[in-house]
Amino acid sequence: MKTAMVIPTYWGRKKNSIHNPDDTVYDHPTPIDSEGTLKRAIESIGILDNKDFELIIIVATTTEDIEKETEKKVKDIIGSASKIAKINISMFGPSHLKQIHDYMSKNNKIDYADLLSLDGYSNIRNLCLFLPHINESDIIMLIDDDEVFEDPKYIDKAKKFINKKYGGKRISAIAGYYLQENNDFHADIVARPWTKFWNKNKSMNKSFDKIIGTQPRLKKTSFVFGGNMVLHKNVFKVIPFDPSIPRGEDIDYLIDAKMFGFDFYLDNELSIRHIPPKKTNPVWKQIREDLYRFIYEKSKIEGQKHIEGMTIVHPKELGDYPGNFIDKDLEKKIEDTCNSLSDYYISKKDIEGSKEALKNIMLAKTDAIPKYDTFKHLCKLQKTWQEMMQYIDDDNIRKSLKKIINT
Repeated sequence: MKTAMVIPTYWGRKKNSIHNPDDTVYDHPTPIDSEGTLKRAIESIGILDNKDFELIIIVATTTEDIEKETEKKVKDIIGSASKIAKINISMFGPSHLKQIHDYMSKNNKIDYADLLSLDGYSNIRNLCLFLPHINESDIIMLIDDDEVFEDPKYIDKAKKFINKKYGGKRISAIAGYYLQENNDFHADIVARPWTKFWNKNKSMNKSFDKIIGTQPRLKKTSFVFGGNMVLHKNVFKVIPFDPSIPRGEDIDYLIDAKMFGFDFYLDNELSIRHIPPKKTNPVWKQIREDLYRFIYEKSKIEGQKHIEGMTIVHPKELGDYPGNFIDKDLEKKIEDTCNSLSDYYISKKDIEGSKEALKNIMLAKTDAIPKYDTFKHLCKLQKTWQEMMQYIDDDNIRKSLKKIINT
């Protein structure tokens, strides 16, 4: 089966540039005047025994101002790193996307062009599915640029179960997991007053222990890591990432796939080393980002309707994580958490932090609540995505698109 590995890489303005509120927000984009982690990630491919796959690097920037400069920089990194990785690499950036948009518009497929963007995590993940499909891949491995391969057998493990039958059901989606710098798979837990209510990392670790830390090797999972996913065309031609989710697009994809009848299975031998830069966002902002995603997902789950061919998904099916954060008590959890966090900021004489923590409570009751039917939105999105992927299966269309992405 033809296989592709896709690595998105995120770049921002120079280190000392003044923050621009219009820039797209990513966790840790590499400043354009830095080297970043991409070279390290690509070079680590050199350790792999099996290199029977194509590698695509997707270039995303926080602003249009640095697009040309970033494409040139990434191209130079690829040229250098490919010699150590010993693999051919193609790059897709903003200049290629413009050509794709022009092609779709010229052929009266504006609704398809609207699905293709380099703005935001979900949109970039969708390009991770779209581009390999143009090149007729059967399997896609999604990797991030802040990871390194350490297992020479990674590729063989990644492909071992995909599209095979397990428990009477064909597997179309595999999840691996992250090894942190301390060689452990658990999330760090730091005891603070508000974590009594917002016990996200504790809930994650409970799920990790049940699914990663136990046998058998392969089992259904309630969580997935965006930088260690393996997808078969059975699922990626049918299910897109939802661009309306601000972050946590990986677990949201798991939930959506489950609604359309595709379960993710975690392979507890499929690990990759995760070495991310340290987060610098204040706690109130991290919780704000989380509450938006969880409220959105809760809305989608509560809005489900019985539709032929779809499966009703309940929070309890999603384990401690993310199940504990999309159930009926979410609003109270947010309120208790942010009141406690506000008190903590006051104890540290951080009045601004206290105000922002309390603002989260207000946002959870107003702006964070979707103004439309999120389940209906998903169904419409899925239909358009599937139509677009089928559209690409036309030989002439695929040939034209190949010329764009492989130059």
